[in-house]
Amino acid sequence: MKNEQALKELVKEKYAIIADQSLEQNQSSCCGAGGCSTEVYNIMSDDYTQMKGYNADADLGLGCGLPTQYAKIKEGNTVVDLGSGAGNDCFVARAATGATGKVIGIDFTPAMIAKARTNAAKLGFENVQFREGDIDDMPLASEIADVIVSNCVLNLVPNKDGVFKEIFRVLKQGGHFSISDVVLVGQLPDALRKDAEMYAGCVSGAIQKEVYLELINSNGFTNIQIQKEKAIIIPDDILNNYLNPTEIAAFKNGQTGIFSITVYAEKPLKEACCKPGSGCC
Repeated sequence: MKNEQALKELVKEKYAIIADQSLEQNQSSCCGAGGCSTEVYNIMSDDYTQMKGYNADADLGLGCGLPTQYAKIKEGNTVVDLGSGAGNDCFVARAATGATGKVIGIDFTPAMIAKARTNAAKLGFENVQFREGDIDDMPLASEIADVIVSNCVLNLVPNKDGVFKEIFRVLKQGGHFSISDVVLVGQLPDALRKDAEMYAGCVSGAIQKEVYLELINSNGFTNIQIQKEKAIIIPDDILNNYLNPTEIAAFKNGQTGIFSITVYAEKPLKEACCKPGSGCC
């Protein structure tokens, strides 16, 4: 397994290429990571086109859910989008938070930041900004966000525990997140997990569902809920690149599953240090 920095560079390289691809190109691939399937649909993404704030120029077809649909964003909120790409979720979030709110997108691929800023300028949004940086070391002050969203990004980051620690730091007390991500149930065949393109294509970077949820819990979040879950079916023409027919049959008939889940959780309010009757008042 490559070290963290090597994996980050791999993903950055892949997503710099993806930034210049069309929605149609990305929709016939694995999260945009190359034309690895002849099937004309994206095996991960959901349809954003009916959501308020949707902007076609910002839709690269890279998601695996609709986190902004479930994020309970209110007018005037400050929203942070992790792995903001060309700005799709940021613009949907801006429609909910309105002109009185603020939306900040973070992405570590310069080409994506440039594309998102161009899209924001076309829309004339002064309260939507994009910052280059890692989501496990966010270029943000602590406790500034009411809501954090992310769509099919954490699975690409080796240090997922670090990401959840940063989410906890950046959220205000009582704030919450809604994150769509790819998780596993059972063990993927080694050939799938080890291949670099599949890592950049969202699948091999995924971790076990129970481990993912425990990371959220162990970092102090409460009221953890799975808002949506769907199975991801990898087409045979992709599996054929990695597995022989016997292995494909075993993979399909086994207990292994690849799922998109949208998870909601809250950062709790701190309890008052002095409560009536405690003797400290």
